[in-house]
Amino acid sequence: MRWYLVAALLTLLTSSQGILTTLSQSHGKYKYDYATVPFLAEVFKLVVSSFFLWKECQASSSAPRMTTDWKSVRLFPIPSIIYLVHNNVQFATLTYVDPSTYQIMGNLKIVTTGILFRFFLRRKLSTLQWMAIVLLTVGTTTSQVKGCGEASCDSLFSAPIQGYMFGLLSACLSALAGVYTEYLMKKNNDTLYWQNVQLYTFGAIFNMARLMMDDFRVGFENGPWWQRLLNGYTVTTWLVVLNLGSSGLLVSWLMKYADNIVKVYSTSMAMLLTMLLSIFLFSFKPTLQLFLGITICMISLHMYFAPAHMLVNLPATTKAASDTLKEIAVEPTGDS
Repeated sequence: MRWYLVAALLTLLTSSQGILTTLSQSHGKYKYDYATVPFLAEVFKLVVSSFFLWKECQASSSAPRMTTDWKSVRLFPIPSIIYLVHNNVQFATLTYVDPSTYQIMGNLKIVTTGILFRFFLRRKLSTLQWMAIVLLTVGTTTSQVKGCGEASCDSLFSAPIQGYMFGLLSACLSALAGVYTEYLMKKNNDTLYWQNVQLYTFGAIFNMARLMMDDFRVGFENGPWWQRLLNGYTVTTWLVVLNLGSSGLLVSWLMKYADNIVKVYSTSMAMLLTMLLSIFLFSFKPTLQLFLGITICMISLHMYFAPAHMLVNLPATTKAASDTLKEIAVEPTGDS
């Protein structure tokens, strides 16, 4: 499967995630414990990856490559730990800034991903690609900025310094988790499904630990987490779980066979697509900033992925000059 088809499918799934999550609410509230959704999504990804690993082992005469030594396996809990810290930093950030400001500052992860992509994975980006990444950040931010007559426009620059520091840390942690996951997926030739099994096993364990911590924090007021795991679940809630799990499987495929920048573009385009769909589904009022942001992001997309000859007009005289040199080289001289 070509990477751009996977990226397009990831964009569709990511954009529908927020819409499905909103539809799963009842009178503006969740009837289910939202912390159970990531846990069940991790279990879903683990089951699917285990099934395909089993099928791969059955179909091949020789067993697929699977590194089982502890030095390799011990690296796979690290992304889960980074995401766990990131989630706590998110809550800390929201104590200093409002949600609109947090959403705008979250676009810093686009630039931090590019920086870590360059230094951590030793992947060189061209000047045009760096310009495209900056344009993507500007485009997504523009689409989220409200009218300057609204209070949220003033709040963007009036938050305490702690809010900006936590926002920058959140962006760095988000980028670090993605780039480190790509490093894990590409550091050897192990089969993708075995790598997924390791990744999602630890993901399920850490999400289960979070559910247990929630129980201890409230003194088991609502009973242990496994007794209320599916309380309040509806068909829409299960679609949220399946959507989140399927998105994670596509991301791991992109990490293995493409890279983090493709994922960043997919999720950024998904955010813009969600805004457009919200116009028809939730009576969201489109703004000039939204359409300007979409235009800038589309230009960025073209700049990053288009071949160089489509972005730069090479002088036509170059080919003509080379042809002339060839003719002179083979032309016989009068002295022979």
